Amino acid sequence: MSEGATPGYLVWRLATKWRVAVDRALAPLGLTHAQYALLASLFGMSRGGLRPSQRQLADHTGLEPLYVSKLARALEATGFVSRAGHPDDTRAVQLALTDEGERVTRDAIAVVARLHDRFLAPLGGLAGERTAAFRRDLTALLDVPLDVRFEEER
Repeated sequence: MSEGATPGYLVWRLATKWRVAVDRALAPLGLTHAQYALLASLFGMSRGGLRPSQRQLADHTGLEPLYVSKLARALEATGFVSRAGHPDDTRAVQLALTDEGERVTRDAIAVVARLHDRFLAPLGGLAGERTAAFRRDLTALLDVPLDVRFEEER
């Protein structure tokens, strides 16, 4: 499949494969990949002492703010996330994991860690040199701004 394929196509296929695998692995916990991205990010940020706003979480995850709001409302309905007004900005909403949300997130992180092990095995595992190079390459690509209008470049 990869012979003649563009790098963009391969990135898209890999991202799709990963999202589907995470969706399937987390289905028994009642989570989707997008919900996991929000919960795991919230978990990590809160362990660092932050109680992020929806906007901060959107910036951190790369998800659209409107989508983060929709995910947060759904996760609030399941009892995994609490939403509260921001003390410094009346327009902002802060998010926090509930006790049940933290439990489910810990379980989900363990599931995704096992999936990571399987995914990265061909590169020598999580601690492998090829995985480190892969991570550096992906980070370099993620750092390239792609929001430039092509008309402006002409």
